[in-house]
Amino acid sequence: MNAVATIPGRLRGPRAGEGVAPSRSLRRMRAAVVTAPGNIDIAKTTIPEPGPNEVLVHVEGCGVCASNIPPWEGEPWFEYPMAAGAPGHEGWGTIEDAGGAVRNLKQGERVAFLSSNAYADYDVCDSSAVVKLPDTFDEEPFPGEPLGCVMNIFKRSHITKDDTVAIVGIGFLGALLTQLASATGARVIALSRREFALGVAKEMGATHAVALDDQSTRAVQDLTSDRFCDVVIECTGKQLPLDVAGEITRERGRLVIAGYHQDGPRHINMQLWNWRGLDVINAHERDARVYVEGIRRAIHAIEAGLLNPAPLYTHSFPLKRLDEALNMVIRRPEGFMKALIKT
Repeated sequence: MNAVATIPGRLRGPRAGEGVAPSRSLRRMRAAVVTAPGNIDIAKTTIPEPGPNEVLVHVEGCGVCASNIPPWEGEPWFEYPMAAGAPGHEGWGTIEDAGGAVRNLKQGERVAFLSSNAYADYDVCDSSAVVKLPDTFDEEPFPGEPLGCVMNIFKRSHITKDDTVAIVGIGFLGALLTQLASATGARVIALSRREFALGVAKEMGATHAVALDDQSTRAVQDLTSDRFCDVVIECTGKQLPLDVAGEITRERGRLVIAGYHQDGPRHINMQLWNWRGLDVINAHERDARVYVEGIRRAIHAIEAGLLNPAPLYTHSFPLKRLDEALNMVIRRPEGFMKALIKT
């Protein structure tokens, strides 16, 4: 971590009637800035002010996502320094202020929100990208974006109690999908390279736990009496697990791509996919409204006892140690499932 830097903030002129009274734009906040691959500064910048349809959120915390790794490690298509607070997008906190056109949110309400700059003390977002949290969630972490993704992926997978389901990759996403699939009564086969993660999957209801390696296909073939799986959800974003996922999907089965494949091209066995007549589903939503609805469904699922992410928040870091958190996501040491940044 380098010394604290100072960068320009987003400034607005005083509102009508405010004269020359000090505005929030003169107050300062901390924000992480990825200045180059593998390097972060903690900058001092001005607190942004919300536009008419925006809210200002005092950030309590932000989850660390595997999708942060490509910009952290460096790829040719990223530009540095990145925006202050980027690429944090799993934030939650309390409403600090709202624009004049916002009617359904008020100061002090605790929320999850969708934004791109949540590795900071404050962030702004459109009011339509905010979901109120129930009072029963008081002080609990709530990285809404990945929890919403879990619900959206599960919805797209169309899992029933009669299905044999394989979850390929047991991290935060895979563990929660295991829990949801098991709750339907489906037979769930969990695959992971990490023995610890396979234990977590069993706790989440997996019927079988299989090591993710070059013998995985044969192991699943034996478990399913050569039939393979009705639904396979690939959660890793890596080549080998993608290969395995295709191989263990039965004829006319559903292969759901939930992993974040953004660090380079992938090769697929189109001969196999085509011959088996697989339905291949890209579970990445690109509509913010769908993400928001997923967050709402995640809240309902937690309230109903169908989803329990709390045991998976295994590591917590202050903002100044964001670099350590990102490196931990890369290493995935024993016992690691999900890292949170607490501001």
